[in-house]
Amino acid sequence: MADSARAPRGESHGTRAVPERVGAEVEHLLPQLTAPPVPRVVVKADLLPAVSAVSLVALVGLPVGWVWSRLAPPQQSVLGPNGSLTPLLVESYHAFDAIAIFVLLSFGVGLLTSSVLWWVRRRRGPVLLIAGVLGSLVASWLGVQMGASFAAGLYEMPPNPQLGDLITVAPEISTSWVLVAQPLAVALGYGLAASWNGLDDLGRRLP
Repeated sequence: MADSARAPRGESHGTRAVPERVGAEVEHLLPQLTAPPVPRVVVKADLLPAVSAVSLVALVGLPVGWVWSRLAPPQQSVLGPNGSLTPLLVESYHAFDAIAIFVLLSFGVGLLTSSVLWWVRRRRGPVLLIAGVLGSLVASWLGVQMGASFAAGLYEMPPNPQLGDLITVAPEISTSWVLVAQPLAVALGYGLAASWNGLDDLGRRLP
């Protein structure tokens, strides 16, 4: 008791540890707990690939229009006065069939396009997504125009039609709302893939 009382300050007794300050010479050995840099959207480097993507995706409208012209049913109509055409009974429903077939084709092609764009790993991001949507919009318009031309070649008007003749009318698309099906499918498919990926850079910098 007396010995411990006479012990000078600064000395420790027993198993009690005395805190010591780490010198500056060993501080660099400690791990640096810093957050990794947040990836930024790359625009300039992705512009040229995006332009190429718009052109390539737009060309998809050609086979879509050709396939639609073979699948869409024509209308059997009666030739009336002044060249008017009156569909027979339920033949008028084929107008809806033509629209539905084109929408289904465009939506399926849009999902396929989004998967192809997603596999371009080094260019993943919003720039390529916007390019895919714009290219799909052009492809839909091109599919409608070329599909109508292909269908008109399949179901030509007779050379000298007479009043009351039965005419096979080529299918057509009477609404422009079909143009949004393929771009919507591209945005949906690409967005689902990005959500499932979960990485900040979408994996474009992986080895």
